Amino acid sequence: MKVEIWSDIACPWCYVGKARFEQALEAFPHRDQVEVVHRSFELDPGRAKGDVQPVISMLTKKYGMSAAQAEAGEDNLGAQAAAIGLEYRTRGRDHGNTFDMHRLLHFAKERGRQDELIQLLYKANFAEERSLFTEGDERLVEIAVAAGLDADDARKVLADPTAYADEVRADEREAGRLGANGVPFFVLDRKYGVSGAQPAEVFQQALTQAWGERSPLQLLDQGDADACGPDGCAVPQK
Repeated sequence: MKVEIWSDIACPWCYVGKARFEQALEAFPHRDQVEVVHRSFELDPGRAKGDVQPVISMLTKKYGMSAAQAEAGEDNLGAQAAAIGLEYRTRGRDHGNTFDMHRLLHFAKERGRQDELIQLLYKANFAEERSLFTEGDERLVEIAVAAGLDADDARKVLADPTAYADEVRADEREAGRLGANGVPFFVLDRKYGVSGAQPAEVFQQALTQAWGERSPLQLLDQGDADACGPDGCAVPQK
């Protein structure tokens, strides 16, 4: 079974939702047969690469809330993150463009290190004091190396703005076609969709239902035919 997760590194509910989904997956009897793929979705695609601002300021401007309301929302997120064992800095974080991070995640997918990279990017953004947005490409290279990627290869990807850009845009177009207007958005076998950072119990139910309703292979009876199998190939007898 394949589970695709549309998310953004700047999205706190994606950070929480990933952890809740993984709780459900850990308890799923067929977890070893579930492939998880992370897809790109930018919450702020129009933001310039160098346009970085404090999270609280971004929230007040974007959603028209007061600073007190924004801080209360961050406190709530911090409490929910802590409830599932995640670190979350409720003050002092900043917000910026995540396009290069998504390009790097597609590169990591080719190298089989996508999940490792996205988890480290989440941790860097939500739990660490150093900014993910103001230190330039070398900060991302540092994280890529920690995820098991080659530093020079990561630098080449980041230095070329066209590298994996089409893959990021394709993911975002696909999200639109699937009806995702927010993240996190989980798609199970292209048959079921789960929106938001649902409780682990909801993900458990979705995994069980999607697994149970997989269509078995239908064989067309066209009579006996020569074939090869574990015991070798049948040799026609004259």
